[in-house]
Amino acid sequence: MIKFAQRLQPLRRNVFADMDSAKARAKAAGKEIIDLSLGSSDLPAGDHVLEAIKTSVDDPSTHGYALFHSTQPFREAVASWFENKYGVAVDPETEVLTLIGCQEGTAHLPLALLDPGDIALLQDPSYPSHSGGIHLAGGEIYWLPTLAENQFLPIFDDIPAEVREKAQMMVLSYPHNPTTALAPLSFFEEAVQFCKENTIALVHDFPYGDMVFSGSPPAPSVLQADRAKEISIEFFTFSKSYNMGGFRIAFAVGNRDLILGLRQVKAVIDFNQYRGILNGAIAALTGPQESIQKTVDTFEHRRDVFVKALNDIGWDVPTPAATLYLWAKLPASWQGNSMDFGTQLVEATGVAVAPGSGFGQAGEGYVRMALVRDAAKLEAAAAKIAEFLGH
Repeated sequence: MIKFAQRLQPLRRNVFADMDSAKARAKAAGKEIIDLSLGSSDLPAGDHVLEAIKTSVDDPSTHGYALFHSTQPFREAVASWFENKYGVAVDPETEVLTLIGCQEGTAHLPLALLDPGDIALLQDPSYPSHSGGIHLAGGEIYWLPTLAENQFLPIFDDIPAEVREKAQMMVLSYPHNPTTALAPLSFFEEAVQFCKENTIALVHDFPYGDMVFSGSPPAPSVLQADRAKEISIEFFTFSKSYNMGGFRIAFAVGNRDLILGLRQVKAVIDFNQYRGILNGAIAALTGPQESIQKTVDTFEHRRDVFVKALNDIGWDVPTPAATLYLWAKLPASWQGNSMDFGTQLVEATGVAVAPGSGFGQAGEGYVRMALVRDAAKLEAAAAKIAEFLGH
C-alpha cells in the first residue's frame, strides 16, 4: 500500500466534501437542488470584461506562459486602483502579486513563513483554506475565538505570552466569512500594533471588501492601518465584486518582503493565469464600476427577502451587514448538530446549506446560507425548510 505524508491527515475530513456527497445522493433521489452551501455568485461578469478576454483569445501573443514580468500591466492597474480606492500608494513591482484566488494566497503564504512547530493565529470560525495552508506547512494553530458576544472580533489581550513568542503569522478576514461581521478601522489599528509588538506577519483575507450593504460604513483595508506596509499583506479577489469566480484571478498587496516570499513559493508551484484573463481583470479594474453597486444591491435584496421568509417560518435569523451569506444559529427545534442538519435537510428537501462545523469548533451550532440564488428560489428554499422542520 502506498504510504502518504502525515501532513495529509488533517485534510482527509472535509465538511464540504461530505455535503457534496449528500447533495449527490439527493440529486440521485430526484430532488431539485437549491444549493446555498457555496459562495459562488450566480451573476455574470461584465460585458467589457468578457470582451477583453474574447479579444485576447484571437491574439496568439497571449497564448504562452505568463511569467512575473508579463503581469506588469495587471500589477500597474492594481496599484492605481488601490491608491484611488484606499488612498494608499503601492509599488506595482515589489508590493503587488498576481494570485489564482485569495484561497491560493492564504494556502501558500504559510509555506513562506512557517517552519514546523511555528504558530499561526487563526480565527475560529474561519474559512477552511486558512487552516489548510498551516497544516501543509507543518505549523501549529492557535485559535482566536471569534464570538457573537464580542461582535465576532478576536480579543488580542487574551493571547498567552508563550503563544505570542512562537507566532509567526495571524490571519484576519473582514467582512468575515462565515459570521458576516464587519470590523472598524480602529480594530485593524489594534491588530497592526499587536503584530508589530510581537513581530508577527498580519495577513488580511479581503474577498468581500465591496460586499457591504446600505447603512454600514465601507470596509477598511488593513493597509489603511499600516500605511508604511511594515507588517501586513492583503488578498483581494475578482470573484465577488466582479463575478469572475470561475476565472480564478486575484492579487496580493502589501509588505514587499511578504510579497517576495509568496512569489518565491509560487515560482515552484505555478505560472500565472492566461494573459487573456489578466486583460479581463484589467478591464474590470479600469472600466465602469457601477456594476459593483448593482451586484451589492442584488444581494441586499435577496438578503431582505430570505431573512423575512425564514423569520416568517419561525427561524430567527439575523440580518447581515455584509458578505453574501446568512449566519444563523440552528433552529430552536433542532436537536442534532450542524452536520446532521445539513445532510438531512438536503436529502429531505434538496436545499443545501453549509454546516457551521466546517468553519471551526466555534461554528458548531450554526449554519451558513449563501445568497446565490434569485429571490424566488430563496423563498422556495424557506418553504422547503419549513416543511422539513414541521412548521
